[in-house]
Amino acid sequence: MKTLDKIPTGKIERAGKLVKTGVKIGGNYAKYYGKKLVNPEHTKDELNEDNAEDIYDGLKSLKGSALKVAQMLSMEKNLLPKAYVEKFSLSQFSVPPLSAPLVRKTFKKYLGKYPEELFDTFERNSVNAASIGQVHKATKDGKELAVKIQYPGVAESISSDLALVKPIAIRMFNMQGKDSDKYFKEVENKLVEETDYILELRQSIAITESCAIIPNLEFPKYYKDLSSDRIITMDWMHGQHLSEFTKTGFTKEQGDKLGQTLWDFYMYQIHGLRKVHADPHPGNFLISDRETLIAIDFGCIKAIPDEFYVPYFELSKKENISNDAVFTQKLYELEILTSTDTPEEFDFFKELFKEMLSLFTSPFHEKEFDFGADAFWSRIADLSQRYSTDPQIRKMNGNRGSKHFLYMNRTFFGLYNLLHDLKATVQVNNFRTYLG
Repeated sequence: MKTLDKIPTGKIERAGKLVKTGVKIGGNYAKYYGKKLVNPEHTKDELNEDNAEDIYDGLKSLKGSALKVAQMLSMEKNLLPKAYVEKFSLSQFSVPPLSAPLVRKTFKKYLGKYPEELFDTFERNSVNAASIGQVHKATKDGKELAVKIQYPGVAESISSDLALVKPIAIRMFNMQGKDSDKYFKEVENKLVEETDYILELRQSIAITESCAIIPNLEFPKYYKDLSSDRIITMDWMHGQHLSEFTKTGFTKEQGDKLGQTLWDFYMYQIHGLRKVHADPHPGNFLISDRETLIAIDFGCIKAIPDEFYVPYFELSKKENISNDAVFTQKLYELEILTSTDTPEEFDFFKELFKEMLSLFTSPFHEKEFDFGADAFWSRIADLSQRYSTDPQIRKMNGNRGSKHFLYMNRTFFGLYNLLHDLKATVQVNNFRTYLG
């Protein structure tokens, strides 16, 4: 793959890249409408594929926040057309890496030495290049190491990148007015945290030490003396990416075992630590040949404050969803309903969230839940399709819910997707064994 000797870091330079992308998208629409005139039956499939290709090509050269947003969107399988999901999911594994001279320059700046001075061996070509950084393999004192290097300029361009992406997101999610700012601020704050490798190192050590009590779960060891605010060094972990493993002929027993480990890991974090690894995409998990689950990236950690945690999980109880007074009160506490809602908005969103929550919290209503069951996923797909095309929603303000929903919903939706890929049946309350 072609390497990058330079990443656009200036606001004008980065904006220029996206303007070029916008011109290409305009051309794609012109081509689509031209074909539509000739053939009224012509579908949007080709348009979606062309747009996805051009948007991804524009973002991958920028790297950073814009590409990270694409990665987040790739997990929303029921929100975007298939072409976008497939293309954006490449941001988890397949983007152009930095060239060797740029890597050496980064080491000299942030650790004071070149990589060949710090390690016994250091592979100049990266083994994985993603949105915010890339990983190189190294050895030192007989240990195999993974060295994650952050791309230059990523941290400094977060605000301007999000300002460029914001208009697209507002249209996509039907947000109205200045209330949408709280969601963008939440994303911005999390991205700032993800570029702080000193914070990531601290979080990684804390969570891995706390979660070590969960069986069948492994983590790399982290090395402070070989890390800095733009470089993290950890053990090299051997295994298959979870997405690759799920394409093999794994057994029901293997899927259940790994799924239970994944479920217990997440529930323990949420209920025991009140903070959670909020980036559950397949690229962050490996499966070892010992059939253990390996978690390898803790850049995105979401703290869960009590004022959100309590009403959020009170609404995971079936009896509270069916109790109209309690249900309504919790919707207000979670900012889903507001004092400025019209009677029409009150009725519409109350009914919408009752249906959504009844479905999404259904795993918590059972002792055992089969995430591989097609019926559960069919209902999610049907609900998403119905509301994404509902003309009534387009007339209303889509700014609904506490800012904390953003990463908590992302966490649960990503977790459910991984469990579905593993076709796992889990014991829902097994995690309580480790809470003490």
